[in-house]
Amino acid sequence: MTTPTDRTPASCFEYQRAETWADAVELLGLWDGEAKILAGGQSLIPMLNLRLAFPGALIDVNPIAAADPRVENGRLVIDANTRHRVLTTSDAVRTHAPLLAHAVQFVGNVRVRNRGTFGGSLAHADPTAELAAITLAMGGEIVVLGPAGERTVAADDFFVTYLTTAVGPDEVVTGVRLPVAEDARWGFHEVVRRYSDFATVSVSVLARPGAAGGSPRLRVVLGGVADRPVVVDQELLAPALSDPGDPDRARESATAIAESLDPDTDLHATADYRRRLVAIHTRRLLEQVLGDEGGAA
Repeated sequence: MTTPTDRTPASCFEYQRAETWADAVELLGLWDGEAKILAGGQSLIPMLNLRLAFPGALIDVNPIAAADPRVENGRLVIDANTRHRVLTTSDAVRTHAPLLAHAVQFVGNVRVRNRGTFGGSLAHADPTAELAAITLAMGGEIVVLGPAGERTVAADDFFVTYLTTAVGPDEVVTGVRLPVAEDARWGFHEVVRRYSDFATVSVSVLARPGAAGGSPRLRVVLGGVADRPVVVDQELLAPALSDPGDPDRARESATAIAESLDPDTDLHATADYRRRLVAIHTRRLLEQVLGDEGGAA
């Protein structure tokens, strides 16, 4: 490893390689907030090209190998450097997290999926990102390493605002743990203007069996409607859960969810259009996931 050096002009940066996650943490500390982690580079490199990021150094973590996704203590463990493509082909992911295996197919395009990493996507924290929404829907936790050692952050607390997470400037994401969900009913819908575009709106639904035959434990996450992925309040889901499979109750919940939102209007969609998309796709997914046939959507 090398230490920071003076750089001129401002657009120049040092390139440094980390052989281990501990190396990456040490380098981040040396650069005192001026360095960026380079994993798949599918978000960082475009930001550099557009002059939206000016790091003093790029710390390349690609030399750090990722083990295959696996189940440990009832959780699906996925290393941070796992490529998106692996998530679509892994038997462990398909079996224990079919929602993730399905949704990752909507990430970017084949080039992005071949290079992009799970940890990099979460650390980037784009509010339209599929993997952020799915990690939230599954109630996962993110493993973070820093100078004080390893800690875990619940997905509910991880995403702070646009492109901002609970990871400190001298910490790095090393992996993700997801509760296994092979017995869950699930669905994922995404609306884009063109294939591989960022999502205008996405809806993720996961329903786990309730205790002693009771109502399912339902979790709904929306992407593209706020400064981070949004977990729907359980009170808004109460109508749908009061009579699972009833399309009127599903519509009632979906309408209430859409009306509770205050999304932005931008070049891609108006706020009203985003609310309309949420109402339509949430209703469809609630009907599908909570209906008698259940299954995936």
